[in-house]
Amino acid sequence: MADLIRYSSFKRTDETAAKANQLREELVKASYPAPDLDTTERLLGTDGGAVCEKPGNALKKALHRIQQLSTGAPGPGNRPVIADTRAVQAERIVLTVYCPGKVDDFDEAVEDLKTDDTIRRRP
Repeated sequence: MADLIRYSSFKRTDETAAKANQLREELVKASYPAPDLDTTERLLGTDGGAVCEKPGNALKKALHRIQQLSTGAPGPGNRPVIADTRAVQAERIVLTVYCPGKVDDFDEAVEDLKTDDTIRRRP
């Protein structure tokens, strides 16, 4: 049985540019680095792509996978990973721009995550 590969085309529009610019402004206002506009347009399009499909699920899945790799120890030697507060906030900003109706779903999905300042940042 042959594997199927699906290609999707990207069409730059005024709406993709406007949303990418809005996201960039919101992230910079919140003290995040400015993302590349071309990449943002391609990645998120007009509807937020995968980020808006199931808010919070991807973040929780990624954290679970990191946890499995964090200590390399099975069982009691394995330690849970604490999510970085700023990473969770950044995803929330993306949702407010691309799919504001899903912000509540995201908040609910991540409400049980323990967050803290876990990433060292340069002064």
